[in-house]
Amino acid sequence: MKVITKVAELRRALADVRNAEKRIGFVPTMGYLHDGHLALISASREHCDVTVVSIFVNPTQFGPNEDLSRYPRDFARDEALCGSAGVSIIFAPSAEEIYPAQFESFVEPGELAKPLCGAFRPGHFRGVATVVCKLFNMVQPDVAYFGQKDFQQCAVIRRMTVDLNLPIEIVTVPTVREPDGLAMSSRNRYLCPEERDRSLAISRGLFAAARAMADFG
Repeated sequence: MKVITKVAELRRALADVRNAEKRIGFVPTMGYLHDGHLALISASREHCDVTVVSIFVNPTQFGPNEDLSRYPRDFARDEALCGSAGVSIIFAPSAEEIYPAQFESFVEPGELAKPLCGAFRPGHFRGVATVVCKLFNMVQPDVAYFGQKDFQQCAVIRRMTVDLNLPIEIVTVPTVREPDGLAMSSRNRYLCPEERDRSLAISRGLFAAARAMADFG
């Protein structure tokens, strides 16, 4: 497994792969990996010859009062997990590599980004769409894998990919949950025991609604 930090080196490393007509799978992450990320890696390895995982905490998707500075980071742990999971390349660029001096061009998503999470986090999906578009251009994968947990993000990225004619297949992978039903997330570590217990109301409500719909149908 290679760990690459520069775009130019990444492109050189993937040139031979592409020339050999091998299929490239891509899993973009912000690190602090868990079993949900490993499920994406597994899906990529099943269908692709080479799997690239990016680890980059993207500053443009964080609001001014959000958790950019304290977002969980543990690159040594992430590297070990990727190695065990069969990842071919980790792309771990610096912020300066992604957003060089005088950077000023952004991808502005449309109506899909306005409700739900977008209503409470102004500019969030602008940052997400921009960094994913840049990573797509850097990696140039055949397939990119995302978790269904981030449903609105998946919808925004799928729309962007179609609208900008990016030749990439977007695959969504089912949400991976803890044994009690809580969706796995890097930010779960923020929860105190009381908050952790209260958070189960979300998955319980979703499963109850799904059962009710099934009974109705």
